[in-house]
Amino acid sequence: MKLSLAIVAFALAIPSATYAQDSTAVSKGEYPNTFSSGSANVSPFTSQSKRFNDWSISAGVGVPLIQSGDLTSIKNGNGKNLFGYSAYLSIDKAITHAFGINLQYDKGETRQGWFNTKDSAPDATAVGARTQYDAISILGDINFSNLLRRVDNHSPYRWALHGYAGIGTIAYRAYQKAGNGKQALMTEVKPFQLGSMFMQAGTGLKFKVNRRIDIEGRLMYVVTGDDEFDGGGDAYSAINKRSEQVSDNFFNATLGISLKLGKHESHVMWHDPLQEIYYKLDVLANKNQDIEVCKKGDADNDGVCDDWDRQLDTPAGARVDGAGVALDTDLDGVIDLYDKCVTVPGPVENNGCPVATTGPVVETETKLEGIEFDLNSDRILPSNTPILNNAVNYINSSNGSYSVIGATDTRGTDAYNQKLSERRANNVKNYLIKNGVQTGKLQAIGKGEKDLKYPECEPATKCPEWKNRANRRVYFEAK
Repeated sequence: MKLSLAIVAFALAIPSATYAQDSTAVSKGEYPNTFSSGSANVSPFTSQSKRFNDWSISAGVGVPLIQSGDLTSIKNGNGKNLFGYSAYLSIDKAITHAFGINLQYDKGETRQGWFNTKDSAPDATAVGARTQYDAISILGDINFSNLLRRVDNHSPYRWALHGYAGIGTIAYRAYQKAGNGKQALMTEVKPFQLGSMFMQAGTGLKFKVNRRIDIEGRLMYVVTGDDEFDGGGDAYSAINKRSEQVSDNFFNATLGISLKLGKHESHVMWHDPLQEIYYKLDVLANKNQDIEVCKKGDADNDGVCDDWDRQLDTPAGARVDGAGVALDTDLDGVIDLYDKCVTVPGPVENNGCPVATTGPVVETETKLEGIEFDLNSDRILPSNTPILNNAVNYINSSNGSYSVIGATDTRGTDAYNQKLSERRANNVKNYLIKNGVQTGKLQAIGKGEKDLKYPECEPATKCPEWKNRANRRVYFEAK
């Protein structure tokens, strides 16, 4: 079981370490790739784009103390503590600012029992033991200080709390010394075997001396998974029957130093990305930004800047919409400023008011204007429905027949505008017939751009948009 866990750990650690610095890696090296990276705004993460160091070498020495075993290092029978020695060397890879992986080698010797095996036994019943061990493990490294650091903490970042946990293989030789004065090899375990797997976990406090060197104190707890690590002999020996635990475990307190490798000024584990973000926000907040509004001014004083004014020559006093175009509430071609009947459509010649009639209309020429169209469109706008319904009543009340004349502005070619004007005239004619006008009273005629309401709009760029819109129209003439 232990061996299986080790294989899984190696399988997970190797690809993580290989690709850890490039979270945007995609197939075939093509960027951007929204399917594999999750974002269309990505770029390759290369050694040239790295801003922080992420490799280091650590070494340290310490004191191991067996805490859980039949023979312990802490006041085991004689009221004294027996201190061993240990040392470690590791190669450390930072994956992110808060997580890394360490490959670590540990070597040491624990001392446990009633007396130090270097001394003579105090009596015939006293037992002393020592265990020499070598271990290789893979440790996950979590930087809790970077995970839990407040975003408004602007104090110098010199201390960091780390947590470690991992598995590995341990080889050891356990010796026992009894009252006869002789040391005997009780147990020997080779590395990379099923019974040699172990786990360790703990915490460390790092202090940043400078950009290259860190000092760290660690306290690790090692679970050997073996009841014979303490030198008590085989599992059924008298000593190993003293307690019921099946694993001899020990604390290992160490003091070490880390050498950070790389050309950059800072190591990624000492970088707080939130501080960088908030620093930039503070800079922006304190920066005076003068925003210039209305660069081109407001030439017609209608309250709409010329930067987005669609009608630059609005008459003084006219109400305008958000685009600076003078309002024409009834869409009869007469802006509200000059319209005597603001809500009722009427011809321009009658100041925007409808022509009063008391009977059948008998005129040699009558015009109903204000039926306008969008650019490059022959669709009758819903806003023109009241005007067309008024035209139905007007024509039905007269005895004559009428020409339905379509026109365009000066955009486009002559041939195109001619066909567009014919479509507009026919659409209006069909609407009138559908709503009760006799077919014989109407004739559709297209005049293209040859019949401009505002002749000065040639080309169209010479005029504001409201004049060009007025040129895109259909009107009626009595025959």
